[in-house]
Amino acid sequence: MWRALFLAMGVFLIILGVQCLGVAQFTLKIRDEVAASTNIFETTPALGAQKQVTPPPWAPWSLMSTGAVVCLYSFTIPKRVAGN
Repeated sequence: MWRALFLAMGVFLIILGVQCLGVAQFTLKIRDEVAASTNIFETTPALGAQKQVTPPPWAPWSLMSTGAVVCLYSFTIPKRVAGN
């Protein structure tokens, strides 16, 4: 169970690092739940404020290297749990 958890976290960090490497800027759109729930016939929810996130240049490489280390750590867990 621990091995799968750490492997999943490592793969997630690697994918997030690759995504930050390929994208220059993220735009997060915050939904306005109050305005969206007032009109039941509206098909798209009302959008509120937008937040733009620009990852720093060191973030992709740090995320990918941390994910690789966590994946390598997950491969050694069964050996240490068995007492070897």
